[in-house]
Amino acid sequence: MNIAENLDLIKSAIPEDVTLVAVSKTKPIGDLMEAYQAGQRVFGENKVQEMVEKEVHMPKDVEWHMIGHVQRNKVKYMASFVTMIHGLDSIRLLEEINKQAMKHDRVIDCLLQIKIASEESKFGMTKRDAQSLLNSKAYSECSNVNIVGLMGMASFTDNKEQLQSEFNFLKECYIDFKKEHPIFNTLSMGMSGDYEIAIACGSNMIRVGSSIFGSRNYSN
Repeated sequence: MNIAENLDLIKSAIPEDVTLVAVSKTKPIGDLMEAYQAGQRVFGENKVQEMVEKEVHMPKDVEWHMIGHVQRNKVKYMASFVTMIHGLDSIRLLEEINKQAMKHDRVIDCLLQIKIASEESKFGMTKRDAQSLLNSKAYSECSNVNIVGLMGMASFTDNKEQLQSEFNFLKECYIDFKKEHPIFNTLSMGMSGDYEIAIACGSNMIRVGSSIFGSRNYSN
């Protein structure tokens, strides 16, 4: 397995306007640096503590994306450097991100996570709840958070029609919200097993891990 070759293969196959987030969770710094030296600058982690530990050792021009579920009490640890938080799913989390971003005189870009999968284990808001958050007084008062789009995780399935249905639903939500919120520019959907379908359905940001770094070791 060659990380640089894997990256080249994926980047050559996706449109230029699609951002590739290299999902580096559980991977050592050496693997991240191999991807970095191959030109990758956007990395995604799903645990705040792991991202914080890696950020210290990586070059400062890396963009860090928090792609996992976020606990409010962990926001303070990443607020000084995180580029984008994908999993915004409540007003309380929104207010905490704003509070911590303010302390660092930063504006943090966030994506609303919409639940599109059939699995109960997946996080996310309903379309109605997302609409309510976007139109809320709380968000209008958050000067240090920009909600710039949507994120969703499709069901873990080989059923192409189901994946297309879930991705198309998220794209429809994105189009509807963008009419009232022209700041929207990011639709984050698609991972190693389904990113080609996601891109065909309108994704402009994919989160790819195992297709770049190989299978993960969760024993640590």
